[in-house]
Amino acid sequence: MFRLAQRAYLRGVSRCGKPPARLLSSGRIDLRHPFEEEKLPWYAADQFYPVRVGEILDLKYKVLGKLGYGAHSTSWLCRNIRDAGFVTIKVCTRDIGQSGRVHRELQFYEHVSSLDSKHHGQSFIRGLLATFDIAGPNGQHLCLVHTPMHMTIQELQYSNASHRLNGPLLKWTLSNLLNALSFLHDEANVVHTDLSATNIMLTVDDKSILDNFEKAEAENPSPKKIIDDVRIIYGSRKFGLPTDSLWGQPVLCDFGEARIGKYHRGLIQPELYRAPEVLFGMEWSSSADIWNVAVLV
Repeated sequence: MFRLAQRAYLRGVSRCGKPPARLLSSGRIDLRHPFEEEKLPWYAADQFYPVRVGEILDLKYKVLGKLGYGAHSTSWLCRNIRDAGFVTIKVCTRDIGQSGRVHRELQFYEHVSSLDSKHHGQSFIRGLLATFDIAGPNGQHLCLVHTPMHMTIQELQYSNASHRLNGPLLKWTLSNLLNALSFLHDEANVVHTDLSATNIMLTVDDKSILDNFEKAEAENPSPKKIIDDVRIIYGSRKFGLPTDSLWGQPVLCDFGEARIGKYHRGLIQPELYRAPEVLFGMEWSSSADIWNVAVLV
């Protein structure tokens, strides 16, 4: 239904390439220029685990290629060598594993998994498959295992020439989002607190996207910056577009700011988009999420 209703819009979607990396004649990234996560203002090499393509994580996840990086993590497409399935693994920086954000995310997933719910909205929430720790040169790193996702709604929006979602696509996204929030608010007793177009992602319905990523990375590896014998920084590769408009479902992601319980106090949300009750220092609840939905629209 999603892909049929949006076919005309999605035909206009394209993957915009990044500016070419500064390569030496060897095909490597020039060591003089910051690359990928090195561009973060707070980047510290000893905080990031030096993942290598081809490495086996937790004795079963073979690293195929880099999907991207965030403020405190890098993300990788991996294949489970035991069942041949694909997963995305987020490898957290050394210190972030003990942070409030990661603690809240793990607490959220533990809480949701304990519920015996048949609520339809639960299917529109990104699940956590597993967690494990790996030992790096400078300490332990928490790893989160997820089902692979395609692009965010924000990326989809700006991949179209209009830089806007059309009416049917917006309605479909809001329908899934409101169903997810109905589950969170009414059954799980959770407030997300961080709703944005970057936290809504599309599932991967066309599995050939994953096979094509693996093949492309093997045949034409992404640029890499070789620091030393231990550390290599890889360039990120985006998934290609699905065939025959086989786009997936919009689902809600990123629960690092989620709060369990009905009523709370304290600052949440970016200042520009804060709900009135938060701005006035009042007690807030799930209505803060509904305010953010209105801001999204």
